[in-house]
Parts: sequence; structure tokens; C-alpha cells
Amino acid sequence: MSQNASFFMPAVSLFGANVVSELAARVTSLGGKKPLIVTDKGMTELGYTKQITDLLEQADIAYAVFDDTIPNPTDKNVEQGVDAYKNGQCDMLISLGGGSAHDCCKGVGLVISNGGAIADYEGLDKSKVNLPPYIAINTTAGTASELTRFTIITNTSNHVKMAIVDWRVTPDLAINDPLMMVNMPPSLTAATGMDALTHAVEAYVSTAANPITDACALQAIRLISRYLRVAVARGDDLEARDRMAYAQYLAGMAFNNASLGHVHAMSHQLGGMYDLPHGVCNALLLPHVCEANLMAAQERYADIAEALGENLEGLPEREAAEMAVEAIRCLSDDVGIPHTLSELGVKDEDIETMVKHAQQDVCALTNPRRLNDKEVAAIFRAAM
Repeated sequence: MSQNASFFMPAVSLFGANVVSELAARVTSLGGKKPLIVTDKGMTELGYTKQITDLLEQADIAYAVFDDTIPNPTDKNVEQGVDAYKNGQCDMLISLGGGSAHDCCKGVGLVISNGGAIADYEGLDKSKVNLPPYIAINTTAGTASELTRFTIITNTSNHVKMAIVDWRVTPDLAINDPLMMVNMPPSLTAATGMDALTHAVEAYVSTAANPITDACALQAIRLISRYLRVAVARGDDLEARDRMAYAQYLAGMAFNNASLGHVHAMSHQLGGMYDLPHGVCNALLLPHVCEANLMAAQERYADIAEALGENLEGLPEREAAEMAVEAIRCLSDDVGIPHTLSELGVKDEDIETMVKHAQQDVCALTNPRRLNDKEVAAIFRAAM
């Protein structure tokens, strides 16, 4: 049975060692006179912000810097960025970092171009006006926020992560330079890599999947299975970094268009309530949600097992599908992801509230199995 589909991604994407050197020319081609660089203190302390500003200065391009982005950016954080943009009289955006910097920058762009507050844009395609010209420079191999129409911002009034899905926040240009990823610590490499795997798996079993997203998701899973362990073990392995950059991008192409599922719907609540690392939450929840979904997408989970490198010869489809769950757990263990939510300080008393908000999260809409409140609570508890 055919279905209608849309496909969203940046107009231009750059890959490979030292492609970031093209930044100034790309700023000029987009008509930027004074970009605001949205990043975080970590990027500044590690010298990445200066690397970017040096490139702009060499081309006599003025700029302003907002490096106060926080992990799991909030509505207040977006407001600070908006003030920095206005005070700097900027006309363009550059995000530098991982998912938090990109999400904060997208939020700034939405408010700058459309007015109001970032909470006004929760949901699907609420904006009416295009963002300023926008370049996203990625330094992690996980979130794919540098290419997606997704923006996740924590609402400080209720500690819920708002899922903003809007085609207008898709960057005009995405840059993935593996030389900017080699200094990622092993724990961050592992968490972001498992985030990318979650994107690919959820997109592949999504009810909105299509042949294009399927191809992207399966190739992402193959690359992650082959290269994530190497990238964690030897961070300076440029081949592993390069392939993981492609893997997370492919996973982003998949979920940007097929959307996600209950792993993300639930993970968003953990991030909003406890300010926990998104990739770690995804990695912990992924095998549990897969187990719950097996009955609804058995053939697809068997495909995932094969992409993860499992030998399925002679296995019944159900056993092949179960191999996907075990392979995910093995990869998670190998790269050092914590085993339980309890280790991260999650409390049983908060599960009821998180279930309520997870069921309202836009990502839950494309989960392959309809899960009721009791079933979602059981998944949270299984991960405890």
C-alpha cells in the first residue's frame, strides 16, 4: 500500500577533513554580514570557537558570539540567545557544537523571525516566516540536529521537553568535519553514537517509514555497528570518526523524515525532569522499547539484526528479531553505557508524570505499536 511522503534536509552539506575551512565563503554566499555564533563554554574552552572566529576574521567578516548554551537548552536559554542576536545587530546564525547548540540556535532563529516565545512553536510546522540564513557546524556524531527539522527545548515552567518539528528550522548548510570530532571524550562518543543508533532503529520501524528512509536507516546501523566501538576505543582514528559522521547523518536523514517512536518520547521526559544526557537515556531505553515493539514489527527488527552484523541463517523470524535486541545491548555494554536508570538518579515516584507527558510527545505518534499508560510505565520500570 502506497503512502504520501515528504523529505527534508539541508540544501547543502559538507563532509570530510578540513571542510570547515570553507566557512567564510559559505557565509558570504548566503548573504551574511554579521553572524551570531551560538555555542557553549566547552567549545570556547577547547578552542573550537576561536577556530571559527579566526576563519571569519581572515575574511573580514564581523560576528558576535553567544556561548552560554547549556545541555538540554531551555526556553530561558533561547531568550538569552535572542537578546544576543538583537544586541549584536546580527543577520545570520551559525551553530557550533552538538545537539544542544543546534537546538538552541534553531530556537533563537524561530523567535527572531516569527516573534513570540519559543513555546508558541511546540508541535508541527507552527512558524510562518523563514529563519535568517543558518549554517550548522557539527562536532559530535549523534544528534544529527545539524540537518533536521527537529528542535528540542525544555520548558522551565513544567520541566517538559518541547518537541518542535518545523521544516523552516532546517539549516541552509550543514558541516561535518571529522577533524572537529577527534577530541570528543569516549563517554560522549559512546552516548552520541548510541543516540544515532536509536534514530536509525526508530526511523526504520516507524509507521511513517518509506523506501528512502529505510535505505538511510539500515546503512546508518551498519556503519555504527562497525565503527562506534573503534571511535570510542581510539578517538583519533580519523576513519572511524569520518564514518560515524556519515552514520549519524544518515540516521538523521531517516528520522528527520520518518520521525521516531517511544524511545524518544520517553527519553525527552528523563531529560526534561532530571537534565540527563539524551544519548545515554536513549541507549538505556532502546532495548526495552524494542522488546515491547517486537510483536508489531518483527520482520523489521530482523532486518536490524542483520544490519548489526548478526548471523541469522536458519533462524525463525521471531528469533532473528530478538537478536536485534541482544546486539543492541551488547554494543551498549561494549561502549560503556550505564545499565539502569536508577544509576542516573531516576525515581519511581516520577514515572506516572513522565508517562503522561511521554504519551503526549509527538514522537509517540509514529511508534509501531500503540502503547497504553500501563505499558509505558512498565518499560520505564524495566529500565530501572
